[in-house]
Amino acid sequence: MGSSESKPQPDLKSMLKRKPKPELSAPWRKFDWSQKEALKEKLESFSPSHPDVTDIKILVAGQIGAGKSSFINSVNSAIQGRISSRALVNSSAGDSRSFTQKLTGFAIRNGNKTLPFVFKDIMGLQPEALAGSLPEDIISAVFGHVNDGYKFNEEQALTLNDQHHTCDPNLSDQSFCLVYVIAADTIQFTDDRLLDKMKIIRQKISDKGIPQVLVMTKVDEACPLVKKDLKKTYTSKKIKEKMELCSATTGVPLTNIFPVKNYHDEIETNDDIDVLILKALEQIIQIADDRLEDREIY
Repeated sequence: MGSSESKPQPDLKSMLKRKPKPELSAPWRKFDWSQKEALKEKLESFSPSHPDVTDIKILVAGQIGAGKSSFINSVNSAIQGRISSRALVNSSAGDSRSFTQKLTGFAIRNGNKTLPFVFKDIMGLQPEALAGSLPEDIISAVFGHVNDGYKFNEEQALTLNDQHHTCDPNLSDQSFCLVYVIAADTIQFTDDRLLDKMKIIRQKISDKGIPQVLVMTKVDEACPLVKKDLKKTYTSKKIKEKMELCSATTGVPLTNIFPVKNYHDEIETNDDIDVLILKALEQIIQIADDRLEDREIY
């Protein structure tokens, strides 16, 4: 009788210790990393769908420290091909107050050419009841009732008789998209009170058909795989989970959520950073212009 070799039994302890792979076998969202120049050309040739609108306004809101102003600077940097710092940012980590105090509009330029969209930067959101920008002011700003230069009051919303209030805004004063900026590395710690504020804003502007986009920053800080190689963004399991969490907590659909890395300590632009920023920008502008086209529905 022949003797048969016994097969080695799997080590259960080793199997339990084995970590799941952090990367998917294929990208979960189709993304062309070579489209930077095509995106720039498309954005530079864009014109609003309504003849009375010279530039499309985009309001940018976000929690303090999420990278709201840095995203605006990163958009400018990606378009201009050099690092831009027009929107002032606070470099102090852990600061509990918003560095942005006034409503400020930033046109996006490429050399001497001004592109037909403007980002409106506002005071950051905070969880506390009387801290950061008030939901009422953000809603008013979206609908064009707040003029540039308005200094946000954490205790009282803009009043009708304030010099910065516009009773009857025209189309060019209104924002046709609200962009939330959320940091990927802190989304799981977001305070419920802050989410409640965001839900109030979302409900009010959704009633008027204003779309919302979510820009998820700091993807490199949230995932070691992406920190090493930004092109792993759409194969990273962690980033996919973060985006799904963002969608579940804010109500913004995944199709309107875009992961990016802002420029932070770089002194030169980078193609991989640029293409993520420019793709997010292209989608934001298209979504806003679609709303402008559909304005009569609401």
